[in-house]
Amino acid sequence: MSGNIQLLNETLAAARNEDRAALVAYLPAGFPTVDVGIEAVKAAFDGGADVVEVGLPHSDPVLDGPVIQTADDIALRGGVRIADVMRTVREAHAATGKPVLVMTYWNPIDRYGVERFTSELAEAGGAGCILPDLPVEEAGLWREHAEKHGLATVFVVAPSSKDARLAKITAAGSGFVYAASLMGVTGTRESVGEQAQDLVRRTRATTALPVCVGLGVSNPAQAAEVAAFADGVIVGSAFVKRMLDAPDDGAAVAAVRELAGELARGVRGKS
Repeated sequence: MSGNIQLLNETLAAARNEDRAALVAYLPAGFPTVDVGIEAVKAAFDGGADVVEVGLPHSDPVLDGPVIQTADDIALRGGVRIADVMRTVREAHAATGKPVLVMTYWNPIDRYGVERFTSELAEAGGAGCILPDLPVEEAGLWREHAEKHGLATVFVVAPSSKDARLAKITAAGSGFVYAASLMGVTGTRESVGEQAQDLVRRTRATTALPVCVGLGVSNPAQAAEVAAFADGVIVGSAFVKRMLDAPDDGAAVAAVRELAGELARGVRGKS
């Protein structure tokens, strides 16, 4: 069975045709439970997200700040497994018909088996994977299996990346390019900054792939700011924080829907 890279491509192209950035939401699988996590992904789509990244909780998430680390810890203590991540992708995509990716560090895939992981993700209706710690030089095996199963390979670029390095990374990727707006870990910030705009400009000079900006966006005004120069706005910590602050599971899911609606208006310049 083929994965949904084409759906991802079409979704990002449709946003561009509407003269707006896409809204990409991030939510960890298994947080606070597998069932509630699935409902949260559906709620993000209901609120207006175009794409959702489902995080595979990891015990040493080097890119993630304290908010997502807290959620990952809750999921891991709850016993979340890769099968639960696949179930989250499957049920969220089946319910919405929209593109769902997995964001994961390389070690869990390596241990699980690349062919097994890619075939199961494709079977679940997944659109691809974001791999923040996989060097492009070591991505040959992954890319081979991802392409075979119709999955996007999304690499992360950073402001520190030199132009030649950007070209190498973007040439190997598919779906979109994840541009980290600043050096450091994920989290909400007062300002997304000029670094992100410069990184998008330099990245676009190397590729026709959409460039989506993450790390730091937490409110509609910031979403509108980034949407003015990027193809997509990625928001994670703000969603997770709303869920952590909610008094119960129902309120957590409602908070995701509400924030997605606010951010969706932001990327449309209606903040």
